[in-house]
Amino acid sequence: MRKIASLFILIVIAWGCQTKYPGVPKTYHALLDTAFIKAGDNAPELQKALAETPEAQKEGMAFIISYMPERDLTTLKAGFLLENSEYAYKAREKYAWCAALPDSIFFNEVLPYANISEDRDNWRKDFYERFAKYAENKENMVDALMAIARNIKDEVNVEYNTKRSRVDISPLQAMKENMATCSGLSILLTDAYRAVGIPSRLAGTAMWTNFKGNHTWSEVLVDNEWQFIEYYPDTLNQSWFVADAGKADPENLLHWIYAVSYKPTGMPYYAAVDAPYVMNVIDLNTLPENVRERYKRRKERAEKKEPYIWGHNVTQRYIDLYQESIKNSKLADDELMANVVVFADANTTKSESRKSCRVDVYEGDKSLNFGYSPRKTDDMNQFLKFKLKKGTSYRFVVSSPEDNIQKEFTVTMGTDDTQDIQLVLHT
Repeated sequence: MRKIASLFILIVIAWGCQTKYPGVPKTYHALLDTAFIKAGDNAPELQKALAETPEAQKEGMAFIISYMPERDLTTLKAGFLLENSEYAYKAREKYAWCAALPDSIFFNEVLPYANISEDRDNWRKDFYERFAKYAENKENMVDALMAIARNIKDEVNVEYNTKRSRVDISPLQAMKENMATCSGLSILLTDAYRAVGIPSRLAGTAMWTNFKGNHTWSEVLVDNEWQFIEYYPDTLNQSWFVADAGKADPENLLHWIYAVSYKPTGMPYYAAVDAPYVMNVIDLNTLPENVRERYKRRKERAEKKEPYIWGHNVTQRYIDLYQESIKNSKLADDELMANVVVFADANTTKSESRKSCRVDVYEGDKSLNFGYSPRKTDDMNQFLKFKLKKGTSYRFVVSSPEDNIQKEFTVTMGTDDTQDIQLVLHT
């Protein structure tokens, strides 16, 4: 009798585990439990959204609630979440490129209702109806995304303007004001792509290495490869900022290039507007004097807080894109390609001797260009590339404030089309 009772208890427990969140994979159960606790008084709204979601959309809704920032757990309502899910899945059913996506990409780069810290607008239905005509009858996703990029400005009537009310302006507010800067424009473009099932995310940097500002843009997943595009488009992986992005410092997170992730990655999106924790990781001593005081004041005002915008470090991809563009660009008759590597010591045959430093190139006193030399973990065939003039002498200034490095080299270019330059810090 005792065995029968024990078996009955096990069956009840197993049945309870299966029906706790019907239709939701067990991997989400503990995450949902935590989310509902954090939601407090708003938990019934989230539970209603999960309960009323159609069976085919259950896992997607579970994903969204499980990884939802706490600011949204306590405020978002069931109707908002259900409509967002309904139209995201409509796009998945309608467009072949969306239907073909792995769930992991669809959940993280199509289904989310927001990008960074913008207001949570109910944009999904409106954008689905607005941008479907540009995706209609397109043979492939690239044709669709280019059609949207070429027409979005006129469709939403939003132009670049620094007079916008806030940096991280939401789609509907940008359309109300008819203006936005790079963050707001990129949010508009990314949401337009997501509305028609194109996986998209924001990318950006907190500060260029030349300290002339920052920037945000959109990325799209094409043939399983992330490529970038802007609100005012050239074409994929082409824009004015490539040279700035290609000079990112892989050793300094202030200058990294980040891409946004809805699902937590363990790495904050340090390019986020609403991210005072960025100030807490800036070493003021590494900043130029002309911006140090401004950042000191920002650092003093910044309060440490938990991040809720997550990201990936995609710096190296942009460095590689820029270096590849230089390598593939046509050389003039009097130009050569300089392949620069910095070594910590004279053992230049080992990757462990490579030292990532800033390298500035001067002709006389005129600053021509700069970049960051490959790291010890980079492929030995990777170089910092500069287009320079044959037969001309240049000064290469190697610096790293963190390591107290400041050393100058003078090198005269030869007459071949390429020249390898090894800058050895300690002989």
